[in-house]
Amino acid sequence: MMAAKLDYHWHLRKVMADRGMFSTTDLIPPLKERGISLSSSQVYRLVVERPERLSLKILMALLDILDCTMDDLIEPIAVAGSAAKPKRAAAGGASVSEGVGDLRPRRARISGVDR
Repeated sequence: MMAAKLDYHWHLRKVMADRGMFSTTDLIPPLKERGISLSSSQVYRLVVERPERLSLKILMALLDILDCTMDDLIEPIAVAGSAAKPKRAAAGGASVSEGVGDLRPRRARISGVDR
């Protein structure tokens, strides 16, 4: 059995609002104090979008600035429909593997050879 695929929700905007920080640029000076220089557009993307790659230095700075834990910023969730589907045998061409579609070749039929 395969493990469920995990995803996450990014709650930086909510945590900032809880701390009275309603503008994305409010993060620029505290980040600068911790040696992290980000442009206003980079900070905007960090707050508004869900980061796929995030420097641990930036993450630790955010935790320090907002006085929160990783659980406050990142909420793990299971992806809907990620349950493993049982694979069916393709004998006789009755089943098509997921993702292959109509590209699966027909099963060869071997008959007796006349000698």
